[in-house]
Amino acid sequence: MTAPRIPRTARTTRTTRRLASAAVVALAALALTACQNGTGLKDGGAATASDSTPATPSPTGTTSNAPSTPAPGSTKTGTGTGTGTGTGGAKGGSPDPTAAAGNRVLCNGSNTEVTVQPVARPLNHMLISVKNTGSKPCDLTYYPVLRFDEMQWAPAPLKETHPQAVVSLAPGQSGHAGAMLAAADGSGEGGTTGQKLTIAFQGRTPNSSGGASATPSLPAKGVYYDSSLTVTYWQQNIEDALGS
Repeated sequence: MTAPRIPRTARTTRTTRRLASAAVVALAALALTACQNGTGLKDGGAATASDSTPATPSPTGTTSNAPSTPAPGSTKTGTGTGTGTGTGGAKGGSPDPTAAAGNRVLCNGSNTEVTVQPVARPLNHMLISVKNTGSKPCDLTYYPVLRFDEMQWAPAPLKETHPQAVVSLAPGQSGHAGAMLAAADGSGEGGTTGQKLTIAFQGRTPNSSGGASATPSLPAKGVYYDSSLTVTYWQQNIEDALGS
């Protein structure tokens, strides 16, 4: 017996229902899986602060107070102590290398004879002469430092009389310097008469001690001077010392 034929419309309806049921089951399974994985569908809106985790800053770029270690072969500087040797004139009249070698010494009151003599020309001038009485050549450095009695100031040197080289005296030889005692036009101040004169010698550096001083004899009546008192640098001859 032939089975009754189901109309096409009814069969199509059942097929459609089955497909719809299968789609519902698939969507349900997808939703369940999404819940278990902790993920889900999001819209394309702006993310909130809870949507992202701030990144941890990288340690690079931070400031460190630890000293850097020098690369091999580099030079590292630091504090420390050390010793060194050198040559030159030390303050206080230390001799230079040639003097230390015994070739030359400083001229001072211990190896020279010092005399002073007022002169008629130029007016109000005095000649200072130093004779080497030692056995070695000696140097007359810079200019004589004059002090009358208890004078509290030192006469200034005349810059234009600076020699081109240090005056060196062989044994028995003399060097000279000139002193202008007072202004010829009377413009000087504080004029007085000195009864005692001390002449100091300088060392290898300016204003340093060159050794023993000298106290040459003055004329019985003394030497008159005022605030114009100046002195020349040591010279090899009398003419340069007196500017004549």
